[in-house]
Amino acid sequence: MSAKYSQFKAMFAITRASLKAVFRSPSAVIFSIAFPLIFILVFGFVGGGGKVSLSIAFAQNTDTLNPIYPSLKKISGIRIIEKSAQELKEDLEKGRLTAIVNIQKSGLENPPYTIQLSSSEAVNPQNLQVLRSILNAVIAGINQQTFSNTPTIAMVNSEVEKIPGRVYRTIDFILPGQLGFSLLSAGVFGVAFLFFNLRQQLVLKRFYATPIRRPYIVLGEALSRVIFQMMTAVIIIGVGHFAFKFTLVNGMETFLTIMLLSFIALILFMGFGFIVSSLAKNESSIPPFANLITLPQFLLAGTFFSIDAFPSWLQPLCKILPLTHFNNAMRNIAFEGAGLAACGQELLILGAWTVVVYAVAFKTFKWE
Repeated sequence: MSAKYSQFKAMFAITRASLKAVFRSPSAVIFSIAFPLIFILVFGFVGGGGKVSLSIAFAQNTDTLNPIYPSLKKISGIRIIEKSAQELKEDLEKGRLTAIVNIQKSGLENPPYTIQLSSSEAVNPQNLQVLRSILNAVIAGINQQTFSNTPTIAMVNSEVEKIPGRVYRTIDFILPGQLGFSLLSAGVFGVAFLFFNLRQQLVLKRFYATPIRRPYIVLGEALSRVIFQMMTAVIIIGVGHFAFKFTLVNGMETFLTIMLLSFIALILFMGFGFIVSSLAKNESSIPPFANLITLPQFLLAGTFFSIDAFPSWLQPLCKILPLTHFNNAMRNIAFEGAGLAACGQELLILGAWTVVVYAVAFKTFKWE
């Protein structure tokens, strides 16, 4: 007598086979598991358990013998910048520095010290408020431990000295990151899908029957991508400038410099696309490979927030990524009016990445 057919066994067999298929799909694993974990880790690091990251400087004539001075230097979330007075003034004007702190004896018994803050319109008001809160907390702690008989050791002046500076808007930080990621995504995904499909559909093979040489085939296809993305960059910058007042310090000169920087970065990013198109075995494997390149840079390269918000051990990794240096150069050019020559370090790193990426691309690129 034959055994009775078990519906449950059949159901579990289907379940087991389907589960194996899911785990054998790279895109399913990456999109379902890896990406959510990456987002959780990144935004968890950014939260940092309530930690802050501010850059301040002390005035050259500040009193360094009072207990407030060493207490501020011990706070991990505050970076002390030491430069000349002129350089500090320029940093304030450009929003690189939250404030210059000047601690002086008041000549009074209560309070014995006064604290004057100097800042500019380019500084985020929230950062300035956070600094005031930290100063008040430091003063309160010293009062409790050492100066119990004194109402307060110091008083932070309510009036902040403001030097002239350009107003730093959120769009001035966000737009360079979004433009950089747009170029990166287009360079990687666009080129990867394009050349994979050209091989799969035997278009490249048909090109061989014509007199055109192979390098010109690549250059012709690449040039179309460059033209399209340059048009995209013009639209993004134009909308940001005219609709949201994105800063272009020197007008058309700054715009043209940004376009040249975007062209340089796009050439690099397209190299990643050539590598992905060669490594992919089928069309469904392109997104996982491409996202392994684009997503870490999207999250860690200062697209939405400064990399200073990350833990110190993670920041060196952020500074290796090419998109980080594009974003930094773009912000320096747009908001600070820097030229390409002033962004030499960023261009040098982008150039080094370009050499490495295209060396790998030439080794892995497949015509058929």
